[in-house]
Amino acid sequence: MSGVSLILITILGIGLLLYLIIRSKMQAFLALLLASIFIGLMAGMDPMSLLVTIEEGMGGALGFIAIVVGLGAMFGEVLRTSGGAERLAFTLIDTFGEKRAQWALGFTGLIVAIPVFLDVALVILIPIVYSLAMRTGKSLLFYAIPLLAGLAVAHSFVPPTPGPIAVAQILGVDLAWMLIFGFVAGIPAMIIGGPLFGRYIGNRIHVPVPDHVIERAEAEGQENKNMPSFKLILFIILLPLLLILANTIGEQFLEEGLLQEILMFLGHPFLALIIATLFALHFLGRKRGVSKEELQNMSTKALEPAGIVILITGAGGVFSEVLIQSGVGDVMGELMASSGFPLVLLAFLIATGVRVAQGSATVAMLTAAGLIAPIVNLVDLTQPSLALIAVAIACGATVLSHVNDSGFWLVNRFLGMSEKDTLKSWTVMETIIGGVGFLVVFILSFFFN
Repeated sequence: MSGVSLILITILGIGLLLYLIIRSKMQAFLALLLASIFIGLMAGMDPMSLLVTIEEGMGGALGFIAIVVGLGAMFGEVLRTSGGAERLAFTLIDTFGEKRAQWALGFTGLIVAIPVFLDVALVILIPIVYSLAMRTGKSLLFYAIPLLAGLAVAHSFVPPTPGPIAVAQILGVDLAWMLIFGFVAGIPAMIIGGPLFGRYIGNRIHVPVPDHVIERAEAEGQENKNMPSFKLILFIILLPLLLILANTIGEQFLEEGLLQEILMFLGHPFLALIIATLFALHFLGRKRGVSKEELQNMSTKALEPAGIVILITGAGGVFSEVLIQSGVGDVMGELMASSGFPLVLLAFLIATGVRVAQGSATVAMLTAAGLIAPIVNLVDLTQPSLALIAVAIACGATVLSHVNDSGFWLVNRFLGMSEKDTLKSWTVMETIIGGVGFLVVFILSFFFN
């Protein structure tokens, strides 16, 4: 089959995927599988070989992702129920001062959303935003936008959140490099899209605290409840990230020997998250009087939403594997290699297109990674270059959130805004984050080839 035919089949397959998700409202897991089967059959793959490819694609993706996402979900649930997220927020606000509470909320969101899903983190922290707005009389957007910016950056840019983990797995990116560039691109994006834009939009759109929100006394009572220490929370959240970075440092800079083996073993994402989860279960659970049965129920509850994420990311792995085995990847790789088109820009544009069309950042990241993976396999790229491409995908999957994105309606509901004001605030904030992050990545790509 000609290269042009394979590319046309891929375009039709992506069109089918978008149609199933947008028009048919089909669950992304099933839609990704159907689009993969369509591309494989249309590309001339033997039907039985296609089924084997689906199995291999799912297994290859989930062998890594299922463990990481499952452990991360348990870790995040313990942090949520212990009051650790609130402790982090209150301590940072006290440290920064009320006048600089925007900065405290931005960094709180960035840290908390690393182990906790974005929607759960918002539910936990939004009462603090309400409380600050009631005390100062400012627009909710003045405080909510910085918090949302921190949450959004961690959700899309920083592993071990599911999206970055899945992209890193599909592209073969070392998580330490993903962490480094995720923070390098994400922090300036959070600052500009959060505290700076939050001050601007908060002074132009006044969003009052919703009538149904808890009274000030209840918010203050939440501040005084028994919560774990700030240092303990910060240590437990940063522990797996530091261990993962130690893994790469040991591999890159230490000679072979016992010390290198220990660092690489302890710093593998599996063991790093197991250690962090055990620390959380012990110090935020058992040491604070939580029974073994309660901890077991808590862990089981955490795995329920994680199961959906795991299946969707596994289906993304199937999509990528079918593209590779069908020969589409070779054709696209040769085409892009001869065009000289920057891969980071291509990755950003593909992710942006899928994001705008169907809304889900995770699906946009998986689809873009699946399309880019066959191309990067044909090019000799360093780990830093691969990480920059992965973060570029995250940037594209962040911009232009609008009415087809569940995050849009989540913010709309919690802040009690009109759709027009949500577009002016949340959508613009997401676009600033993705745009600034990509600008940083694009500049860095000239130095890491």
